[in-house]
Amino acid sequence: MITTRPHTGEPRTAGIAGRLNWLRAGVLGANDGIVSVAAIVVGVAGATNDLAPILTAGTAALVGGAISMTLGEYVSVSSQSDSEKTLIATERRELSEMPAQELEELTGLYQAKGISPETARKVAEELTAHDALGAHLSAELNIDGQDLVSPWRAALASAVAFTSGGIIPFVAMLLPPGVRIPATFIVVLLALAVTGALGARLGGSPVLRPTIRVVVGGAVALGATFLIGTLLGTTGIA
Repeated sequence: MITTRPHTGEPRTAGIAGRLNWLRAGVLGANDGIVSVAAIVVGVAGATNDLAPILTAGTAALVGGAISMTLGEYVSVSSQSDSEKTLIATERRELSEMPAQELEELTGLYQAKGISPETARKVAEELTAHDALGAHLSAELNIDGQDLVSPWRAALASAVAFTSGGIIPFVAMLLPPGVRIPATFIVVLLALAVTGALGARLGGSPVLRPTIRVVVGGAVALGATFLIGTLLGTTGIA
């Protein structure tokens, strides 16, 4: 028996691609947590060496950011899930009320892909006999009825990703005042390099340019907030 395996660079199956998209979203969420929390704690550290306000600001940024990301992801994915469920219900009703027209529609969809009319008709009939609803959802709507998006899973993944990234600069700020800021800069930029490279790999793009882009963006954010915090601390406003 001869088995085949996909070559490198071949399109991935929907299931694998979906999981990679979730992983990539998690990496981007961690990146957001790193930059958001680091920018705030570095800004406060620029204004004062006292650890208490730095940790207070860092905790607020970590908790508030995680909650914000979680709620945003839940609302967004809930809307997508509601739309998918509505489309599935509509397709199920149409298959019940007008099966002949739906078979013609499925045949036409396969003909539009370049399949001959005879073959398209045979494919449509066989798929309809096997799983009519699944065939229409896949060909017509590009939906997998067995793998609908989960708002709760997306929200939890977003919270975990943001918190995992945000805890890095938070912990770095626990170091002594003399090394606190430079160590945080180094740790954060290294972490951003890792998330940038990993995100690029998961997205199938070259690693160098996206990594540099993420690191430079993070460095600009840290530098700007540290400068503002230093100016506020020097002028006595903060």
